[in-house]
Amino acid sequence: MWAITIPAPGGPEALTWAEVPDPVPGSGQVLVDIAAAGVNRADLLQRNGRYPPPAGISPTPGLECSGVVAAVGPDVTGWQVGDRVCALLGGGGYAQRVCVPAGQVLPTPRGIDLVHAAAFPEAACTVWSTVFEAGRLRAGESLLVHGGSSGIGTFAVQLAKASGVRVFATAGTARKCARVVELGADVAINYNDEDFVPVVQGLTDGGVNVILDVVGGPYLDRNLDALAPDGRLVVIATQGGRRAELDFRTVMAKRATLYAAGLRARPLEQKAAIVAAVRQHVWPLIEAGAIKPVIEATVPLRDAARAHRILEEGHHIGKVLLMA
Repeated sequence: MWAITIPAPGGPEALTWAEVPDPVPGSGQVLVDIAAAGVNRADLLQRNGRYPPPAGISPTPGLECSGVVAAVGPDVTGWQVGDRVCALLGGGGYAQRVCVPAGQVLPTPRGIDLVHAAAFPEAACTVWSTVFEAGRLRAGESLLVHGGSSGIGTFAVQLAKASGVRVFATAGTARKCARVVELGADVAINYNDEDFVPVVQGLTDGGVNVILDVVGGPYLDRNLDALAPDGRLVVIATQGGRRAELDFRTVMAKRATLYAAGLRARPLEQKAAIVAAVRQHVWPLIEAGAIKPVIEATVPLRDAARAHRILEEGHHIGKVLLMA
């Protein structure tokens, strides 16, 4: 088959279209003929040599895909050849075929076409496992989403709104703010024009219950200021920096919880449990039309470098997809 490879770390030009061996499903695995793959910032980090795949995982980038089951390995139940699926991957999505642990496979949601289904697995599993499971966000509470116009952000805004949550979101332009409001945000804050802390404090009784943060170090103090008592700060990326000084007096005074986690390196059983919970709790909302795929662009797989440039330029809203 053909796939995107990374012979050496570098810029988008490091992504190379090459012929590679066909994958063969092992015990408990499903082989998927890929229709589309989602592009995530983790893929950019891997391309730069800063986020290598875990041991035993394909070096081909790509953390989510959609497609059709082409074969099933031994000990697989529940899936058969011809099923239309999408999947959470540890790697391997930028290719024509990929082997996936059966526990990380989802049916494509009813009403969503096969290509657009590739926009869901990574965002759905990330947001559900961090914001709703670890962060314990519940109906009637409030959520602040940083980077509300990103692939993760647009999904988090919609899922939170569909779950009965008051949603605040930050974004970097008026156009992006308007879009996140269309998606369900109650308040959109242009972080280039306003400090989110006084906005949140002025519109809540002491702050928001949960914050979903992708900035990291530079936002730590301000995030704590924007949290309500007993609030939960969930950090899933450090795009602004990895280090900050933490004042435990503030954390203790707020009775705050700080939770930080990734998804890719989790054990298979944890991923399977997350996928099962997403299928139970999130898929019905997608099938009911409460959550829609937000797609900035679809790009041919062999032109993955162009997709990476779109993300690096930062003007996109929602997901960029690669079509195999």
